[in-house]
Amino acid sequence: MPAVTVSQLSVDPAVALLPEPEPHRLLGSVPPDPVLWPRLHRELVRGRRYNAQATALTRQGRLAVYPSSTGQEACQVAAGLALGPRDWLFPSYRDTLAAVVRGLPPAAALGLLRGDWHTGYDPRAHRVAPLCTPLATQLPHAVGLAHAARLRGDDVAVLGLVGDGGTSEGDFHEALNFAAVWRAPVVFLVQNNGYAISVPLAKQTAAPTLAHKAIGYGMPGRLVDGQDAPAVHDVLTRALARARAGEGPTLVEAVTYRLDAHTNADDATRYRAEDEVAAWRARDPLDLLERELRRAGLLTDEGAADARAEAERTAAELREALGADPALRPADLFAHVYATPTPQLAEQARQFGEAP
Repeated sequence: MPAVTVSQLSVDPAVALLPEPEPHRLLGSVPPDPVLWPRLHRELVRGRRYNAQATALTRQGRLAVYPSSTGQEACQVAAGLALGPRDWLFPSYRDTLAAVVRGLPPAAALGLLRGDWHTGYDPRAHRVAPLCTPLATQLPHAVGLAHAARLRGDDVAVLGLVGDGGTSEGDFHEALNFAAVWRAPVVFLVQNNGYAISVPLAKQTAAPTLAHKAIGYGMPGRLVDGQDAPAVHDVLTRALARARAGEGPTLVEAVTYRLDAHTNADDATRYRAEDEVAAWRARDPLDLLERELRRAGLLTDEGAADARAEAERTAAELREALGADPALRPADLFAHVYATPTPQLAEQARQFGEAP
């Protein structure tokens, strides 16, 4: 059999396209959508208040930790709104806001961070996988569900969220490789907020962009301005439609920035300068969208006040829900471990005074 060279291998030209040289943007370049853009704005206002309230509850000891998404809410809101009713969301620990926009009750999205059992909600009921704390381990699961849906002929697309730090994990490689080989209906959204805790992106990769990593797996890579909520929504909507049409996975990199520290346990002043943070504050996704809506006459002072009032109602719900002590059931320690309890588990339950 004659040797085959790399140049002779068949490559689908549509898959081999390079990412955009500059991030995709819509704000200031297209007429605002009179329905979608105001909805994005309302969710951004609610998301900003949600982050502030969750951070305050952490300081009060109601949450063990909270990884704020302040500054990168455009990615979260766009992700939640781009999904179809039958689609699935696989979030990381910072993606509570995306889960809320998807339809999860605001307090339920914080269950994992509070220490509630089973992450605080039923993943099947909401089609939102449990928020994942280990970096990128949710991505192979996202591919598995997407592949299973494709085998069954279900009209389902899956959106997996990850940070730039997660792209340095082996799970990221495994997920993208399997997704491309199986042509799984899955979209990977990398929220590149500049740092993996304290490690800047330049110390994680030498690639021109994280979107370029798609090339090595044989899938399209898209680069989008993560501060531009309509642009992120546009890119994700197209990628999810492509996945549902059986055209395979897409890697999307959204260039964004977390204005707050990594978590309440982090001191961000030790590894980044205030000038850098100030420069990104000037590109606040909420301010950018609000400016465009006002310019187009799609947002009035009354409308902005209504959005803030809605956000305050969400904050009040959070305070009420997390201000109450959870109802604890010791039997839950032994439930949902095995379909049929093992003799050892049954014995432990008896010693504890609970039936398994």
